Amino acid sequence: MLTQYLVGISTALSGLAAALPSFHHLENRAACSGNTASTRSEWCDYSIDTDYTSEVPDTGVTREYWLELTDVTVAPDGVSRSAMAVNGSIPGPTLFADWGDTVIVHVTNSLTDSQNGTSIHFHGIRQNYTNDQDGVSSITQCPTAPGSSLTYTWKAVQYGSTWYHSHFALQAWEGIFGGIVINGPATADYDEDLGMLFLNDWDHQTVDELWISAETSGPPTLDNGLINGTNTYDDGGYRFNVSFTSDTSYRMRLVNAAVDTHFKFMIDNHTMQVIASDLVPIEPYNTTVLDIGMGQRYDIIVTADQASTADSFWMRAIPQSACSDNDNEDDIRGIVYYGDTISTPSTSAYDYDDSCDDETDNIVPYITKTVDSSVSSLGEEGATVAFNSDNLFRWYLNSTTMVVDWEDPTLLQIVNGNTSFETDDAVIQLPDADEWVYVAISTTLAVPHPIHLHGHDFYILAQGTGTYDSSSTTLTLDNPPRRDTAMLPASGYLVLAFETDNPGAWLMHCHIGWHTSEGFALQFVERYDEIVALTDADSLESNCDTWTSYQEEYSIEQDDSGV
Repeated sequence: MLTQYLVGISTALSGLAAALPSFHHLENRAACSGNTASTRSEWCDYSIDTDYTSEVPDTGVTREYWLELTDVTVAPDGVSRSAMAVNGSIPGPTLFADWGDTVIVHVTNSLTDSQNGTSIHFHGIRQNYTNDQDGVSSITQCPTAPGSSLTYTWKAVQYGSTWYHSHFALQAWEGIFGGIVINGPATADYDEDLGMLFLNDWDHQTVDELWISAETSGPPTLDNGLINGTNTYDDGGYRFNVSFTSDTSYRMRLVNAAVDTHFKFMIDNHTMQVIASDLVPIEPYNTTVLDIGMGQRYDIIVTADQASTADSFWMRAIPQSACSDNDNEDDIRGIVYYGDTISTPSTSAYDYDDSCDDETDNIVPYITKTVDSSVSSLGEEGATVAFNSDNLFRWYLNSTTMVVDWEDPTLLQIVNGNTSFETDDAVIQLPDADEWVYVAISTTLAVPHPIHLHGHDFYILAQGTGTYDSSSTTLTLDNPPRRDTAMLPASGYLVLAFETDNPGAWLMHCHIGWHTSEGFALQFVERYDEIVALTDADSLESNCDTWTSYQEEYSIEQDDSGV
């Protein structure tokens, strides 16, 4: 059966915010009987107890989407500037699927600047045996040239909340991103699903304009931040807002889509129940303040039980100056209100310590997994920063800063029979199947980094400040936290483990946009001998031929890491 969701092309929004100041209610999206407000743990013939890592529904359903990337003029906080959008909106349209569906996404690059190739990466989607659909320029594909299209196809073997974004240059932070909702069971009950809630930093210059200062002088301080694509600035713009009905419980799907801002999220007077981290269902826990690093996602449930204390409440995304600055850090806010009338809240924020912590200590995966005690070490990668020969900032893992070529992606090299890679490709080869491996990343610098791995959920074996010592640092092997993005603490270490159960070329990188472009990345070539048979070589080569001709015609020069 083919079920099509045609996502239409809307016009560019001149002088207006490019996102709607409301959630999209999702109750009609649940396809399985039994998945009701009191039975969210059930899903068709499956439940939250089903091990989704080894068993996936076969729905026979295909969800098909058409996305067009265009240049727009927007004013999400009342200040007009140029940007890029997906189907005319920032954030772009949410892609919906059910657990076990096949998802087809047609992407057309209608960006007018000749420099703007593109790709779309489905962040956190495992791409199980579909590495060529991962959407990473210079790794799994050449950029898609302006005027061209590329189709991605993958299966929703996980469920929960995530997002898609460009993986070409800094486009993800020009507006090329949107949500992904994969319906499935949940670890706690709730009444209504309010869908995606994006947290972004924002500047009145484009990130491409700021890139020059980022690589010469260090990370710039951005002007503002947005909640679901909107905020105020100097009395312009408007607040994101959502109406609550008393005694109703609401699911919200948080994404930190910032280029370089770690947020603490809260709703004044309300408690959040956290039920998933990234695409991993967890044992629910309660908190009033939630840390969320760049690229991370949390599913939360908020119960509307505060109508007796006030009519409206501030929703806050607070940048943490311990790792990044924002010129409007005290006013990135939305409004939660009860009843029919929106009023300006007078509520106070919860107390918090300014920090760039992770939620690791609270995260207990619902499906229990144990890491093999014979896990093999890949060694320690030390993260440093230095000026290169052109006097530009570049990040290094040990002595290597990644530089991969748009027109010669790793996957194409493998298809062409290359068995060795350039040093600056930053490749670690993992030839053996179903082997546990771990990598330790450490830094002596007082800068934290969100580390994201493609193609896998990883296990957090250790995370802390100070010096990592392989002989004395205690590793957690019994059901450690699992996710795809975790914080490398400032002046600290992060030890990750995963199993070589997914052949392909998989990127691992810092999800701070500046740092990715400055080479803070490496890649795992996993089970090399199996990759070619899993790759659509014709599509890969055709897209690369188009890009190579385009790059030569317009004399495009690559000036970043390539990813």
